[in-house]
Amino acid sequence: ARQMKAERERRAVITEADGEKQAAIARAEGAKQSAILEAEGRKEAAFRDAEAREREAEAEARATAMVSEAIARGDVNAINYFVAQKYVEAFAELARSPQQKTVIVPAEMGALVGTIAGVGELVGLARAQQGSPRPTSPPPAAPSAATPVAPRRPRGGVPVTE
Repeated sequence: ARQMKAERERRAVITEADGEKQAAIARAEGAKQSAILEAEGRKEAAFRDAEAREREAEAEARATAMVSEAIARGDVNAINYFVAQKYVEAFAELARSPQQKTVIVPAEMGALVGTIAGVGELVGLARAQQGSPRPTSPPPAAPSAATPVAPRRPRGGVPVTE
């Protein structure tokens, strides 16, 4: 009877050890699979981030090329647009700065208003070139002394300065 009891205990210990071994293997396989899936996820995210940066760079390059072409043609509105864009970007960066407690706004806002009017004119010209109807807009604000007067270009005509 003692021999049979010892044999049963031995089998129970072996079975229990085998079960623990199988559980450890299953846990290790699960951890391995989890690590693989995490790495694949990070790889996919990095790939998509790089693709997004690439598309953004391409769009920026196209926009810069269009503005450069307009500047090369002597279009003052394009120059105003480019300057206004950089001005707004710099101002936004100043506002985001964690050390910045005060933002100094120039008292002469007429130049900015004139630039914005120039941007509106540039958009209107772009729409006219694409054949879409130009929306009616209020007349542009009177330019200040610091604002350059942008020449208007009638269709196929010579620039006219008002």
